[in-house]
Amino acid sequence: MQKFLLDEKYLSPDTRNFYREVLTCLGRSKIPFLVGGAFAFGCYTHVVRDTKDLDVFVYPRDADSILEELKRAGYQTEFTDRLWIAKAFHGECVVDVIFGSGNGIGNVDEEWFTHACKGDLLDIEARLIPPEEMIWSKAFVMTRDRYDGADVAHLLLTFAERLDWKRLDRRFGEHWRVLYNHLLLFGYIYPSERARIPAWIMQELAQRLREETDTHPPAERVCRGTFLSMVDYDIDVEQWGYRDPRPVKPTFRNPGAPGDTGDR
Repeated sequence: MQKFLLDEKYLSPDTRNFYREVLTCLGRSKIPFLVGGAFAFGCYTHVVRDTKDLDVFVYPRDADSILEELKRAGYQTEFTDRLWIAKAFHGECVVDVIFGSGNGIGNVDEEWFTHACKGDLLDIEARLIPPEEMIWSKAFVMTRDRYDGADVAHLLLTFAERLDWKRLDRRFGEHWRVLYNHLLLFGYIYPSERARIPAWIMQELAQRLREETDTHPPAERVCRGTFLSMVDYDIDVEQWGYRDPRPVKPTFRNPGAPGDTGDR
């Protein structure tokens, strides 16, 4: 079981009590949920940072029910964006209820729960989002104000030998260049650790790049940067004539929020 440790310099007693109350409330509800964000990341990597939000991941069908549970518990709630995120508030503390991705690539599905890990958060047992799905969501956070590449590198450093690489590759799908980018950077960041990334995945991605390089680029002008940032590529799609390939456009715009899932 992964355990999350925080001393009082990172978490005030009031914030700690709030998170414990939320986890207890959601546990009693019997509605399936997973914990992600800084809490899961701290459990996995032991990289601890100050956080004023708790990220919980739910099936899209359960988002309304989870929000109702939190509302009955006395917290102010809102659907921030029907595409992927809702919130509950207690003073300056926030619970992000995440059920999709801000870039529209994927919703929380059965595999998130099937491969979840057990965690001990503030002495309460809860399930954590899988490392593969955490990498998948964080890999797309590349905004002017936030870049989660270091988180991806630390997750790879922790889990390289234990990851389900075929599932991770499948998650990225047509966006395999984003995965390749992070794997190449991992070898740059940690030269002594680069062999921990399986040779077959590096060779497979290199082969895809060679094959793509040998073909003519598409005639249509598309900007996939909108998958990486909700705001930094607006000019490309609004003024420069590039098509935005996102299947659904978010209504919630915040440079501090990723193009996928909260803090994940």
